[in-house]
Amino acid sequence: MQRSSWHYRPHGRDDTVLRRRLREFAQIRVRYGCQRLFTLLRREGWPDNHKRVHRLYCLEGLYLRSKRPKRSRAAAHRLERVELQRPHQSWSMDFVADQLFNGRKIRALTIVDNFRRQCLAIHVGQSLKGDDVMAVVSRLQQTLDVVPARIQVDNGSEFISKVLDKWAYEQQVTLDFSRPGKPTDNPYIESFNGSLRDECLNVHWFLSLTDAQ
Repeated sequence: MQRSSWHYRPHGRDDTVLRRRLREFAQIRVRYGCQRLFTLLRREGWPDNHKRVHRLYCLEGLYLRSKRPKRSRAAAHRLERVELQRPHQSWSMDFVADQLFNGRKIRALTIVDNFRRQCLAIHVGQSLKGDDVMAVVSRLQQTLDVVPARIQVDNGSEFISKVLDKWAYEQQVTLDFSRPGKPTDNPYIESFNGSLRDECLNVHWFLSLTDAQ
């Protein structure tokens, strides 16, 4: 028989469930691209390779540029906030910007235990990245000998970094992202940062980064 008479017959696999789960991930993790959505699928046990996921990613139109949901629709995809019943059940993290006496900009990473309304850490630096955030939470883990069940963060580049995502996955910590443009989704850290600015940053003039630290 001629080789040209043999053709591959596709199995006709139904991708409906996989496409629906891919859309759900894209709606929750609004700044995740195809590669990071593929990682989330693998963590759930999906055996599909990156080529199939990328093809479905393109068919669904989940490009990063157009993936951010509208504010009026994002509320349907936020994680349900359970009532807090114990310490270290939920933390919140955010950044506060300030400057030294000479105009040099600095940033402070603040971490609050939402149950006790207690500040667990304030880490000051000039340019803080995802590695710095992961180092701070790792240091808290060693000091307190505990990790939270959930950490509420916004969609800043430092909080969607791969290093922080890997740490959270290994420690089984849920990163609860706020809806874009909705700082009220993270009220505890917003309240603390407001007090920090009024009672500390606005009344002190730091001479150096060491002084601020």
